Parts: sequence; C-alpha cells; structure tokens
Amino acid sequence: MGGNLKMQSHHSVAVRLNEQMGAKKGFTFIQAYRAWFPKLLMLWILVMAYLSLSIYNYMDADNKVRRVEVLSSMCDQRARMLQDQFNVSVNHVHALAILVSTFHYLKNPSAIDQETFAEYTARTAFERPLLSGVAYAQRVVNSERESFERQNGWMIKTMEREPSPTRDEYAPVIFSQETVSYIESIDMMSGEEDRENILRARATGKAVLTSPFRLLGSHHLGVVLTFPVYKSKLPPNPTVEERIKAASGYLGGAFDVESLVENLLGQLAGNQAIMVYVYDVTNSSDPLIMYGHQYHQDGDTSLLHESKLDFGDPFRKHQMICRYHHKAPTSWTAINTAFLFFVIGLLVGYILYGAAMHIVKVEDDFREMEELKVRAEAADVAKSQFLATVSHEIRTPMNGILGMLALLLDTALSGTQRDYAQTAQACGKALIALINEVLDRAKIEAGRLELEQVPFGIRSILDDVLSLFSEKSRNMGIELAVFVSDKVPEIFIGDPGRFRQIITNLVGNSIKFTERGHIFVKVHLAEPSKAMINGKSMTYLNGGSDEGVKTSDGRQFKTLSGCEAADDQNSWDTFKHLIANEEHRTDVSSNVAVNNEASEHVTLMVSVEDTGIGIPLCAQERVFMPFMQADSSTSRHYGGTGIGLSISKCLVELMGGQINFTSRPHVGSTFLFTANFGRCKENVVSDLKKPKLEDLTSNFRGLRSILVDGKLVRAAVTKYHLKRLGILVEVVSNIKMAVAFCGRNGSATSGNIVPPDIILVEKDAWISGEECDLNIQQLEWKQNGHTYKLPKMILLATNFGKGEFDKAKAAGFADTVIMKPLRASMVAACLQQVLGIGKTRQQGKELPNGSNFLQSLLSGKQILVVDDNKVNRRVAAGALKKFRADVECVDSGKAALHLLQIPHNFDACFMDIQMPEMDGFEATRRIRQMESKANGEINGGLEGVARKGEWHLPVLAMTADVIHATYDECLKCGMDGYVSKPFEEENLYQAVAKFFKSKPES
Repeated sequence: MGGNLKMQSHHSVAVRLNEQMGAKKGFTFIQAYRAWFPKLLMLWILVMAYLSLSIYNYMDADNKVRRVEVLSSMCDQRARMLQDQFNVSVNHVHALAILVSTFHYLKNPSAIDQETFAEYTARTAFERPLLSGVAYAQRVVNSERESFERQNGWMIKTMEREPSPTRDEYAPVIFSQETVSYIESIDMMSGEEDRENILRARATGKAVLTSPFRLLGSHHLGVVLTFPVYKSKLPPNPTVEERIKAASGYLGGAFDVESLVENLLGQLAGNQAIMVYVYDVTNSSDPLIMYGHQYHQDGDTSLLHESKLDFGDPFRKHQMICRYHHKAPTSWTAINTAFLFFVIGLLVGYILYGAAMHIVKVEDDFREMEELKVRAEAADVAKSQFLATVSHEIRTPMNGILGMLALLLDTALSGTQRDYAQTAQACGKALIALINEVLDRAKIEAGRLELEQVPFGIRSILDDVLSLFSEKSRNMGIELAVFVSDKVPEIFIGDPGRFRQIITNLVGNSIKFTERGHIFVKVHLAEPSKAMINGKSMTYLNGGSDEGVKTSDGRQFKTLSGCEAADDQNSWDTFKHLIANEEHRTDVSSNVAVNNEASEHVTLMVSVEDTGIGIPLCAQERVFMPFMQADSSTSRHYGGTGIGLSISKCLVELMGGQINFTSRPHVGSTFLFTANFGRCKENVVSDLKKPKLEDLTSNFRGLRSILVDGKLVRAAVTKYHLKRLGILVEVVSNIKMAVAFCGRNGSATSGNIVPPDIILVEKDAWISGEECDLNIQQLEWKQNGHTYKLPKMILLATNFGKGEFDKAKAAGFADTVIMKPLRASMVAACLQQVLGIGKTRQQGKELPNGSNFLQSLLSGKQILVVDDNKVNRRVAAGALKKFRADVECVDSGKAALHLLQIPHNFDACFMDIQMPEMDGFEATRRIRQMESKANGEINGGLEGVARKGEWHLPVLAMTADVIHATYDECLKCGMDGYVSKPFEEENLYQAVAKFFKSKPES
C-alpha cells in the first residue's frame, strides 16, 4: 500500500542529498594551492638558511673589522709610545752634544775629561733609559794623528781593534760612558756605515741612525745615534761647508732596540695579546728586522697592521708590524645568532605550514562534516519516513485487532471467552504503548518533540496515575500514596500529557521493582526551605508520640510504610517541617498570593520514593541510557525495554528541569526531578476549578473527623486528601484515644455536644495489639448524664480479605471500606455512600467520556469513512455504529470526492492519510476548494444549492502515522483534527465533541 509513494519519497531524499552535496563543491584559496605547501616549506627553509648564513657572515665580518680596529689601535699605541720614548732619548743625547760643545771647546782649558764625562753620563743615565751607552769621538785629520795619539797615549784603532790605516780623517772615541768604555780609541769612521752616518750627521746637523746591528758586548740588535758637535757657533742658516768646517767631533749613543721594545711592552697590560715587530725599511726590498722574529713563522699570519715610526732621521725609514698571538677565536655569538635565527625561522615556517595544513584539514573536516550532515539529515528523513511507515504498517493491523476485540467484547460472551478477549486486548494495548515509546524516543532524537502549553491541574493528573496502578498495588499489598503541597497552585500552563508520561514511567518502574513497603509521590515547590521551628506541626493527641515504626529486626524508620527508604527526603524528620509550613500557609496566604503573581513561572520538585530492590551500584551510571537495564536478569524477571527512564529524562529537560536519583541496593530508590511550568491567570484557574473541585467539596465542607493512624507520614498524607474535600481532621494514634477525644471535645462545648462526624481508622491500627479484640459497638461516650453512640467508623486499607471484612463489620465498622491508594473522587464516593449525602453519579449518564454521551453525540449522524484498508473500514464503521451513527465507507480519496460533491448530507468525514493515488491531505484540500467555491456562489446570490449557512464539513484525520500526522499538518491542509488508530472512546469523544452537540435521550 502506497509503495510507489514510498519509492518516490526515498528517491527524492537521494536527489536532495546529491543536490546539497553538489552545492557544497568548490575549493577555497588554501585548498586550491595545498599541493604547493611542501614546496613553499622547502623554499622557506632555504631562504632561512641563506639569511642565517648572511647574518653569520655579517656578524663575523663585523667581528673581524673590530678585531682589525683593535689591532690597529694597539699597534699604533705601541708605535707612538716607542717613538715618543725614542725622541725623548734623542733629545737628551742632543743636549749632551751641546754640553760637550760648550764645555770642551768653548772653554779653554776644557772642562771635560774622560772621568768627568763618565761620571756625568753615569749620573744622568736615568734620563736615557733606552741607550746602552754614549760616547764622544773627536774629529782628527791625518796631519794631526801623531800629536793626538801622543797626547792621549794610545793609537787610533779600527773596529777590529787594529791600528787604523792612514786616512784623511779619523773619529776616535775619547770620552765614553762606563758601560761602553770598551770602544775608547776606536775609530768610528773605520766602519763604512758608521762613516756614512758621521758624514751625514755633520752635513745635516741632525741626528743620524745606523742600520740595525749586533751591539758589541751584547747580542741584542741595536742602532747608533750620531749627533755632530761643533766647536764654534754656527750662523742661523749654515751651509753644508760651514757645518763640515765647524764640526769638531761626534757624540753617539747606542740604542738597544730589543730592550727598548721589551720595556715598552712590559708597561702595557695587553702585551700578550699581540706580537710586535720593528723593522728598518730604508731598503723596502730588503727590510731589516730590529725586534722580533720573522712574522710569518708563528701567530695569526692572516691579520697584521703596520705603523710607521719616525725616529728623527729623515734618511732612514722604520715601521712597526703587529699581529695577534693567536688566530681569531670562533665567533660563537655569530654562530648562535645565525643558528637561533634559523631555528626561529624554521619554527615560524613550520607553524605557518602547520597552520595552513590545519586550515586545510579543518576545511576538509568541515566539508566532510557538511557531507555527513547532509547524509545524516537525509538518513534522519529516511529514518523518520521508515518509522512512520513501520508505525503505520504495525498500527494498521493492530487497529484491526483491537477494534475487532472491542466489538467482540460488546457481544454476548462466556466468562472464559471474555477473559481471553480482554487478555488479547491488554496485550495489544501494551504493544501500542511500546510503539509509542519508541516513536517518542525517535521524535526526541530528531528534535521534533514539542510541548503543549495548555492549562491543567496537577492533582487530577496524579489521581489518574494512581488509578492506573491502584489494582496492582492492592494485589501486591504496597502502600501507594500521593502528597501535593498546598503551596502548589491548582492550575499550571504546560503539557499535561508529557507530565503524566513522566509520572507514569517513574511510578510504573517503582511498582515493577517493589514487592513490599510503599511507593510515595511527593510534589512541592522548588524553593529554599523555610521551616518554622516554632510553628505547630501535626502531633498526636492525648499523649501520642512521633516515634518511628519498628521493623521486624527492631529498627525504626519514620517513613510512609515504616520500611527503610534510600534517603531521608520523605522521612518524618524532614516531612514534618513541610507540614508545619502547610499549617501556617493560611496565615500568610495574602503575602504568598502577591509573590505568586509576581512570578510568571513555577518550578515544581517531584519525588517518587519506593522501597524496592534498588539499583546496583555498577548499573547506576547507565540508568538513563536508552534500552539499558540494570542487568540481564532484570529483563527476564521483571520485563520492560529500558526506554522509559531515557524518555523521562529527555522530557524533564524539555521542561527546563533536571532529574536525578538516590538508590541503595535491597533498600529502594528515590527519583527526584524538577519541571518548569507557566503560572495560570486567576480567572482561568477559577473556571477550571469550579466544575470539578467546588462540586466535589460542597457536600463535605465543615465535616469533622478523627483519623486513627500510628504512622506519621501516612497520617499526613491521609489528612491531605481529606482536607482536599474540606473535611477537618484530628489525628490520634489509637481508637481509645479517639473515643477519649470525642468525650473531651463534647465537654468543651458548654453543653452543646458536637461529636465528630466520622472516625477513619487505618487497618493496621485496628488489628494491632489488644485492639484486635475491641468491640467498637460497646464503646460509648457520656455527656451531662446522656450516653451517645460513636460516629460512623470507616476503615482505610491497602488490601482487604473477605474474612477481614466480616470481622470489621462485626466490630462496628461501616460496610464501606476506603481502599488505597487514596484519591479525592474515590474518597468522596465512599463517604457519600456511608453518610448518605449527595447523589451518586451513574457511569455513562453524567461523565462526559461515557459511552452514552458519545451515543448522544453521534446518534443519527451521517459519517463518511475513507480508508484503503478493508479491516480498518470495518473497525471504524463498527466503532461508530456502536454509537448509533450512520456510516458509509469508501476506499480512496477520489471516491470520497465523488460522494462529497456539493450538495451532500454527510455530517463528518474520517479520512485516512496514507492512501494510493490520492492521500488524505490532497483529498481534504480538494474538499475545501469545493466548499470555498460553493460558499462563493452562496455569497454571490446562488442560494439554491445551500442548506443552511456556509459549507464546512468536519474532516478528521484517521491515521496510524503518529509522527507525520500532527495537528499542525492537519490544520495546514484544512483538516479539523485527527484520531489516532486504534480508536479509544476518550479520543473519539474529544474529536467529535468540538462539532456535535449531545441530544437528550428519550
């Protein structure tokens, strides 16, 4: 059925997938050039290497420049110092020459002799530290040689200490410093170089230096400084001939160059940093070393510096050459800087490369996610379509099964046949409930589950939930109770169906896993607790106490049933503070009302406590996971799918709340959740409360009662339900106290005896201890000499056997026993029966969802049923004919359009949605088009085709597709509502009550 439509739908999903994926194609700039990234990275590395090498070369060159500058500075410094010290010594030698000229030649007789010269030069040697000694050589011509030798007593000798051969002129040493006394009588002109120096000195009148040579008496290299000594004063600008003619001798000094340089270097702190060489470079092609070794033999030969030396002799040229002792050290700064730059550049390149690749990966992931998203959306659509199809295909035969079973149960059946049919019907409903849960989960996962926002009463919902589980709890002997704080408003704005679903799931789980004790549902406002310590809480009268209930092993637990609970949230120690606040609520009702109006939202806190088997510790983490249960044995022993709590958690979160639990194995569990609801306006609250609550409490308001119960929490819950009916309640712990209270109450009325109207006794308070044998009919109370019978006494029980009922009746209790769980309507009905007040309502006569009411709505109505499934048509026709409706069935949308051609006599149409050729939505649209055309003709004056007013046939969707057949979709195509398959009387009533009015039955 509908196979072509399904294939076309799946094909359209695939087409949309391809179109969306095709629309996503196209690359960004980074993705387009992603293949270049490795090449760019290599290029970056090469550039960084080149830049690093350039940095190293630059810094190394800079170091070399600075090294050259340092060497140049140090060499120039040493050259200047050497030159300055040499010039100082030259000046002293010049002064000594002047001294000899003055006191030897210009004095007659001479004031200087060898002894005087030696002593003077010795005393003034400190002024000439660079000279190893000085001597004076007299100018002697060959004609004066003999007289000179006779005068001095020695012969003129050559450098080799041999008699000087005959020459035109001699220069024998006549005065000498003691350090060079060995040169006395030696002819200084016997040496060729010395002769040239003497001749240059007297011709120029300046100091003249010799080339370096080994000094006599020392192996050090040295030079001789020669100054001319004149015997007479020279004119201002003497000529060479005048200088030669006036020359009388020559004063010379021997400079020890090596000692000179060593002393100089010793004065400098950095003398070890560089090597110093002094050269005579008069002959540039053959320089003569004056100090140091050959510079190319050791040290750093790659770097040297030359500094010129001016010793005052313009004929001779000298220079100082310096170089470092050691080669230039490795430039670690340059290496580290270049390496660090390379590493940083490499890291930056890698970061940029990594960022680019990450961007590429992110974009690839994004594209993949987009593709997966499109596929997921398509899969979600396909999943929804699949679920809709499966739901429709499952619910369609289930509709036939349940519908036929319902029709079968309306026939005359034997007891066994009815039991079988009812069992089959219950199993079918269970299967439908399971399908609904799976579909709810699918809606939640798809984000398509939306909450209604309608007014509803939470107390009536809790009563309905209790009624669902009342029979099972009675059979199991479990105490099932509900307590709602008086601070909780009567009406909220929210989704009653989903709230009922949460409570039903939690209570259903508790019923399933609890075999003894109690299940307690408590609702209060989620606000900070402000317990009134000095306030009056509920206490026992006449000596009662608030002691807990003893268990079989002697332990006391102040809970609803006396059994141990997972926590103390609902124990009497906590519960009594809530009761105390309820007692004082009337005192502050005005303030509360003002505060409530200020807030538009209400947050409820709901707890569901049970004393069942609890949840194992190892399974508590996965409690809210769908299709997960505590262990495998749970499924086999207790049944269930494990999806209820998952759905409840999702629904709670949709309501803006949270859900949690406390559980102890073999003790029990307490589930606690919060939910946010809107606050209802006061006029809406009064309208909703009046037909239900006011009518219910009008018959019991002002009644006085005594409640006999030994368990405090349970007594508080019972008192809550009685207060809902307007009954005043006093609590005592046993029947004797109730009787005593009746007497004390009567005596307190100044002769006006006002006994309580009823006494309600808990079953275990009646049968416990000595009171089991108590004959209540014999208990009387007296006032002013009169004896009065006790008021009606009613038992409260969770379960009650036939023998116990006979015993209670014999003991004086009323025929009616109020069976738990307590609900306002059920308690009211029982009290009406016992007290004989009010009128009991007849099922179906006054309840709006009764079969008779439906019959009054549908009786005589012309109904058209459109469904392509024959079984569904029979079920729908049977269900509607049950309520006396005239039903006509067709199997397609086209056939429905043929029958609904205006004018027609149909009052309503039940339209299936999924049908071949033309689905229900399209058929409804065409029906509305025909009606719109007809209404236009009516307004245009063609009234012959009109019945009464405008044409509008109520069209109700009749479908098993609970995912797509939503109310909004129905309204969009022009439908007035929908009825979900299989039919339920309540749903059918809600659908048709909007359009039809009930007819009084004859």
